[in-house]
Amino acid sequence: MIRKTPRKLPGRREDGASTKAQILEAAGAIFAEKGFDRATGKEIAERAGSNSAAVNYYYGGIEGLYAEVLVEAHRQLLTYDRLVALAEGPGASVDKLKILIGLVAGAVTAPGPSSWVLRVLSRELLSPSSAFPVLLHQEILPKKQVVTGLVADILGVPADHPAVGRCLLSVISPIAMLLVGNRQLVAQVLPDLASPAPEAQAAIIAHFQRFALAGLEATAAEIGRG
Repeated sequence: MIRKTPRKLPGRREDGASTKAQILEAAGAIFAEKGFDRATGKEIAERAGSNSAAVNYYYGGIEGLYAEVLVEAHRQLLTYDRLVALAEGPGASVDKLKILIGLVAGAVTAPGPSSWVLRVLSRELLSPSSAFPVLLHQEILPKKQVVTGLVADILGVPADHPAVGRCLLSVISPIAMLLVGNRQLVAQVLPDLASPAPEAQAAIIAHFQRFALAGLEATAAEIGRG
């Protein structure tokens, strides 16, 4: 088990929620710098200003803490509740998907140094750990199901139609490439991506939206002709 039931911590302060949040934030930064394999609970607790027993108390150990960091990172990109509210709200599915692409692409392409959120997710996607199933089942698959519904509706086909999965891959891939790619290396090939100007970020997001929606429109037309 990754998560264990916490034991009572002697001398525990009453601001437990604050301490837990500080540990999570410190862990996120350290995992982003070093990766899961080289991080230690002692180092995380020291950076959080807590004692070494706190990691075990609040998270059942460093494995449980890392799983929580992954889940929190994914939630900071986009929460499930916000995604569902968007999908179930008024408007056409194509407009909802455009908004969704803008939200996620905006987080990934934000100018300036990337936060630990992006770096932790990038490390995990490139080299999945034993905690990946937690991220997969708690965040990725539930959100995928919602987005699948939007794409299927745009295409006018059932959610299990083969074209839906292919279109999902095409929509996600450009954003995933920027998430897992080294920004400095990417910028050497595509210098415009390194521009800190807000209009440059807006142009990239609009490009992702335009290509994704045009591809969906073309696929829907092809399915209709079939």
